[in-house]
Amino acid sequence: MPVPRPIEADHRYVAGLDGIRALAVVCVILFHVGFPGAGGGMLGVGVFFTLSGYLITDLLLDHWRRSGHLGLRIFWLRRARRLLPALFVMLAVVSVCVAVFDASQLGGTRRQVIAAIGYFNNWSTIAQNGSYFARFATPLPLDHLWSLAIEEQFYLVWPWLLMLGIRFVRGRGRLALLALAGAAASAIVMGLLYHSGYDPTRVYEGTDTRAFGLLIGAALAFVLPLGGRLGEGLRPAPPDVRNLLDALGVMGFVCVMALVFGTDAFSSFLYPWGFLLLSVATVAMIVAAVERTTRLAAVLSWEPLRWVGVRSYGIYLWQWPIIALASRNQTGFNFFRAVPEVAATLVIAMLSWRYIEEPVRHGALGRLWEQARAGAAKFDARRRAVRLSSGAAVASVLAVIGLAGALPVVSASIGSTRGQLLNKVPNSAVRADTARSHARRVASVVPALTTQTSTRTSCKSVVYLGDSPSEGSVSSDYLPNPAQRLEPQLADVGVTTTIPEISGARSIVELFQGQPNAQMVAQQHLQSGFNGCWIIAMGTNDVDNTNTGSNVGLAERIDRMMQTVRGQPVMWIDGVTLVKSGPYAENGMLKWNRALGAACPKYSNMRVFDWPSWAKPSYFIPDGIHYYTPGYTLRTHLIAKALAAAFPYGSPPSPSCVVR
Repeated sequence: MPVPRPIEADHRYVAGLDGIRALAVVCVILFHVGFPGAGGGMLGVGVFFTLSGYLITDLLLDHWRRSGHLGLRIFWLRRARRLLPALFVMLAVVSVCVAVFDASQLGGTRRQVIAAIGYFNNWSTIAQNGSYFARFATPLPLDHLWSLAIEEQFYLVWPWLLMLGIRFVRGRGRLALLALAGAAASAIVMGLLYHSGYDPTRVYEGTDTRAFGLLIGAALAFVLPLGGRLGEGLRPAPPDVRNLLDALGVMGFVCVMALVFGTDAFSSFLYPWGFLLLSVATVAMIVAAVERTTRLAAVLSWEPLRWVGVRSYGIYLWQWPIIALASRNQTGFNFFRAVPEVAATLVIAMLSWRYIEEPVRHGALGRLWEQARAGAAKFDARRRAVRLSSGAAVASVLAVIGLAGALPVVSASIGSTRGQLLNKVPNSAVRADTARSHARRVASVVPALTTQTSTRTSCKSVVYLGDSPSEGSVSSDYLPNPAQRLEPQLADVGVTTTIPEISGARSIVELFQGQPNAQMVAQQHLQSGFNGCWIIAMGTNDVDNTNTGSNVGLAERIDRMMQTVRGQPVMWIDGVTLVKSGPYAENGMLKWNRALGAACPKYSNMRVFDWPSWAKPSYFIPDGIHYYTPGYTLRTHLIAKALAAAFPYGSPPSPSCVVR
């Protein structure tokens, strides 16, 4: 199938730029399907930003050169014609799918539809203190539209700033420097607002903190127009220059790939240095692609890449709704789920391009309106084609959702909870395998419960016994939003009284500097008349103590606690670390979890929450034991959901020992 050409004149079309678009959208898809190692795949959006800043600025400057003005009305009309029809069809189809498959999401989806139409998705999420990386409910299918909001905001504001710059600043070089100054200011804001250990959504989605990617691309447009000065066309560069551009372009490509496969959303280096490096690397690729005679330009002009790049807008629109809806209640990378998801995305994007985007760009709506006013019916076939494409889109989404739903579920979710982008495989595939191995080894001891039946617990009063990995669950330093801390999360599932008993060095048996151990704390509450439920998040220090010479084994420690609580309901939390050696090594935590799994069938009042199946390496700070803010955020939420599943309101305790 021939690659469609853009409406603009051929001398301005650069096939290699479509190749860059293709690489960007492929990175995003790899990230969203959880492809192992592609923890930085979301950086593909940053590549889009820099490329868009370049192309939009060049388009405006070209119009200025030819006509003496920017032609804002025409520019905005073309942008609307290019973006809105496909967006509106996608919004309609997704709304139908949500209503059919998960009506509980209708409220959130409705809000996102409104934000999408107004192009303020990013600020809507930020204003609600939402997290793009750690959603508590099933991921909404329109979460990805934040990036389109930033681009549309750029389309509205940048032309006015450009007009002022052209009128009051002489010389392309000075205009480029002004754009770079704006980019520097944006990057500084990102650096100032980013705080390591906290959720980065504010700086990741903020227009002010992401503008530098667009502005760096805009700066390039001032010094490297697509069609050459006055549109005369670019002369082929000398061989030495081509070789230099090839080297720079390849270096840019390698840099982008290193960031995609070597970082993740919680890498402090990204904010802002990694994103700045990404923009510079993208500029290097653009420069090499615009010089059409370079070898890299030839590679980027490869027909399959161009095919994907030309349809990248539709692919980006559809990929996340399909993945989010088809992968609901399922986590991690699954090849047999990802293939139909990607295939459906490509098919629907192809239909969108052929029957919606291209006809509208070439004036189909205007002609349809004229024919309608004249009472003609010549466009019935076109309307049928549009309806057919919409119907095919719905059918494809429904088929993929149904197929994915029929695939085996590797790990059942708690309620409808599924971490959004946090569930994508992070930077280290080896560590991701480690996290999954925890779940498999526990599951081999006792069966797990698919906890989708209860959202409230019969536990009205809860004592939470924890050691140092639990400290962040009640800390304003790690969870600045009070609603995300332990007590409010438990209150959401029906707990009226929460008593946190958390001490960093606490163990079940040993005393540390005269502080009471977990047994003593439990006895004190029982002597005071406590009658309720217990959440026990112990084990880290107990594994340490047994590894360093204690004569009290792991199984005996668990038995002592179970005997202490006198038959009251207890939910233990499996432990997990990423430490490879020493007293806190992960193999010790595996032994602890196996001991919990072996003890559970002996006690009818005992259940175990399989936290390791959710714990991703990107949650952990460098010590491999404690968590960043996203880890604590998800952990407290899932603990509450697990309690409701283990001891549901109005029902007997779950029949299975392990809850996920």
